This record gives sequence, structure tokens and C-alpha cells, in this order.
Amino acid sequence: MFAAAGVERAFGIPGVHNLPFWRDRTEAHPPIIGVRHEQTTVYAADGLARATGRPAVALTTTGPGAANAAGAFGEAASCGSPVVLVASEVNSRFLAEPGVKGVLHQSRDQAAIFEPLAKAVYRPRTPEAAISALEDAFRTCMEYPRGPVYIDVPTDLLSAPAPQGRVVAPDRPALADDTALADLVRLLDDSASVVIWAGAGIVQSEAEAELLRLAEGLQAPVVTTYGARGAVPLGHPSHIALPPHEPEVADLIESADLLLAVGTDFDGMMTRNWTMPMPERLAVVNCDATDLRKNYAPDVAVLGDAREVLTALSARITRDRRPTTHSEVAEAGFRRLEDDEVDHDGLAFVRALDEVVDERIAVVCDMAVAGYWFGGYGSIHRSRQLQYPVGWGTLGYALPAAVGPASVGTPTLGICGDGGVLFGLAEFATIAQEALPVTMLVVDDSAYGMLAYDQVIAGDERAGVDLQSPDWVSLGQAFGIPTVVTADTGQLQQAVRDGLVSEKPALVVLKGSFTPPRTTSARWKS
Repeated sequence: MFAAAGVERAFGIPGVHNLPFWRDRTEAHPPIIGVRHEQTTVYAADGLARATGRPAVALTTTGPGAANAAGAFGEAASCGSPVVLVASEVNSRFLAEPGVKGVLHQSRDQAAIFEPLAKAVYRPRTPEAAISALEDAFRTCMEYPRGPVYIDVPTDLLSAPAPQGRVVAPDRPALADDTALADLVRLLDDSASVVIWAGAGIVQSEAEAELLRLAEGLQAPVVTTYGARGAVPLGHPSHIALPPHEPEVADLIESADLLLAVGTDFDGMMTRNWTMPMPERLAVVNCDATDLRKNYAPDVAVLGDAREVLTALSARITRDRRPTTHSEVAEAGFRRLEDDEVDHDGLAFVRALDEVVDERIAVVCDMAVAGYWFGGYGSIHRSRQLQYPVGWGTLGYALPAAVGPASVGTPTLGICGDGGVLFGLAEFATIAQEALPVTMLVVDDSAYGMLAYDQVIAGDERAGVDLQSPDWVSLGQAFGIPTVVTADTGQLQQAVRDGLVSEKPALVVLKGSFTPPRTTSARWKS
């Protein structure tokens, strides 16, 4: 069923209860990439799902194995990744008896750990129910809005005969209400200036071409959330290459007659906790009814699939508009950042990486100052090129998540700090053993740099944020990974280029620090 669902790799760790997964896998089935911590089973699956748009599978054993995956599962849930986590459970006869018997790895209710996070949770207790649950899981995780699902299967069922399952294609959302569409068309035709706010729903719906067609018809600039970065090609007249936190973009949005938001829930990170100035009129398109009016009250709300709604809008708008380019907005912002001594070094770091990151590369950023800079300001060439854990904000994401896209041969650049990389250090062993094309870039300031900055801004004493860095060269040698340590941006650029071109594991460490960008809460008012 994994193979039939288009799963290219599964990520797992064998345990005493789930060994049948390894026993029964054949060459016709997706390989299982053995990782070193259960959180990586989901982080890697999440990274692969974001890179491909297809469902990805994580496998863990019972009890602590499943619980270890919960943090990564929360990130997948916050960012709408179609991950299927299959964990083993204790023998079904023990589950049928009341109370906790004390069987190895037994919990009162293992699946309950995931219920606050999962799109769906399944507790099958027969072979037939297990197959039915997996059929439903693959459909559910891919239906809009997408999200991860959890299944636990008692260990005795994993060795039991079962019927053949089938994978059913997910349903697309119902067609949008024609009255709501007509109201939105009138609003667009009545607005002299429109700004489009494009969210991750554009990418999930594969509506990039429809977005560009509408933007060109409206002569509208497009501001993208992190999940939609790359949906508008670099250099396109509508492309706004800066985040809305920068004043030039915020002014552009506020001065518009209308903001058209498509496939977004206006989360706090993108809106400075809903304090951004907004134009007088707002229209929202979303496939999730709860997100239509979630954080702002729109003048017009259209419930429907982004691709179908944008197609309908392009066909119906009638107002003629003069060809316009909006590149000067980002150009002015970048010039200001370059001239600002506070932001200059961070932007120089981004520009150095822009020279070596082309459209083939997957970029996986951590919740670190270096990740904030590239995640918000780096040149992203295509949809799904950037994976950025800004949904739940999970520190330590980049290294284990990089295993996902690299496992299918995509050269992958991980960007993290010296604190976050140590959360998943063991995955260097996975990368080395599987010879994955991962270049891990660590910016080492011997601290949790963002937290140190937060303390300074708050007027607090610096406490708990200073870190002892490892001997990076020796660390790389321990895993057999070539390592370059430098404080020079030019040498950094060459080392990253060499690592990506080699398509082999590489570790690059930049000694230094940057001031966090305006996308971080400590600078929202700067």
C-alpha cells in the first residue's frame, strides 16, 4: 500500500514490536531509511513530503518510540504535511484487558498522545481494520487542508494475514459558491490597486500558474508566505522578494484598495501577531472553512480550491489595467538593508548563498538566526524548494529533515545554528551511512543566538544561552564527513558550493553571528 500510494522512502527504527516491517519488505517496496532517533522518522518524512507534495511514511515502535516522534509530528501538523506515522502497539490481547498490565512499552492510550496534533488518529484492532485505516489515512492526509495522520497497529496484527488494501485518490474540495465568486469579481473590478497575499494553499493546490495568470490580469504584486515562497518566479513583474515585515512591503499592503488572500490563515509569524496595518478591504479564498475568517474579518470570503477559484477569477474580471512592474519595492528594501549596519552582515550571508543555491537544491532551514535570514530573504527558485519549520517553530529541525529530500537524491542544503544542530547530531551517522547528498551549514556563535538577542532586547542578563561548541573538524571526521570551518564569507561560499556539487555528505561551519532580521518577534517594531 505504501508503494501504491507513491511513497518513495519510509523512515524508521526497528524495535521489538515492529520487526515485521523489515522482515516483509521486498525490493518492490519503498526502502526503509534507518535513522538514529524516532523524531527523525517524522522530521525526514515531513521534509520529503514538503519537497515532493506526496505522502511520506514514518515507522516507529511502541511506547517511547512513538512518543519520541510527537515533537516532529507537531511540526508536520502546524505546516500541513501529508505524513503517515505508523507505530506498533502492544499485543491486542493485552489491549483488550482493562487497565495497564505493565507489558513492555505499554501506555494507557498511546494514540492519545497524537490526538491534539493529528488530522486523524486510528486504533485498528483487527487485520481488516488495520488495512481500512491505512486506506483512509492516505486519502485523509492528502485531502485539503492536508496534515499528518497517526495509526497504531498491535504487534501481533503485523504478522497476521490481511486482505489486500487499495489506495483511493483524495477528493478535491467542492466547487466554490457562484454567488461568492461573483461578489469577489465585483470587488476586484471595483479596486484600482490589488495586492495578492499568497499562502501555502497555492502550493498544495498546485495553483502557481493560475496565481500568475490572475496577478498579470490584475497587474497586482504578490506577497508570499514562507510556505508559498518560490510560487512566483524570480524576476517576475509581480514578484515581491521581501517578507511583509519589511516597511516597504507593509506600506505596499496598507496602501492597496484591496488585499486578496489565497490559501493562508494569516498566522501570527507572518502578521506580527496580527498587528500589521491592513487595507480597508480584504477578500479571502480558502478551502478550509475555519480559516476563512480565522484571524481577520474579510469583506468577501470564498470557500473553495485555490486553483479552481483563481481560474474562475481570471476568466471573469473585466477591468483593464496598465502593465506594471513592482520590482522597485523589493529593490528599495534590499538597498536599505544593505546600507544598514544592523542588517548588512545577515544580508551578505544570504547573498553568498544565493550565488550557489540553484533550482535543483532543496533548502532546509532551522529555527536559527541564519535560518531566519535565508528563509525570509534568500532567492527561492521554485515551489517546495524551501522547508522552514515556522509553523510550530521546532528548534533542531534542519538536520533530521534534510534526510527526507536527500533520500531521493535531491542535493540538500541544511542551514542551522550550533545549538539546533546538536538536537539531532546522531543523524550525521544516517547521512554518512546512506551517502546522502546533504551539505549541512552550521553558523556557530557559541550560543542560542536568537535567545541571547531576546534577552538583550528585554533588558535581561544573559543567562542559559551560552554554549560550548564541539571541535567541528573532529566531529566530521568521526562520521567520515569532510568538514570546513571558516570565518570568511568567501570561503564559506566556496565550501558550500563544493559540498553541493559533490552530492556527498559535507559539513561547513561559519564562525560568526548576525543580528536577527525583522521577521523575528524581537524586531517587529524596529
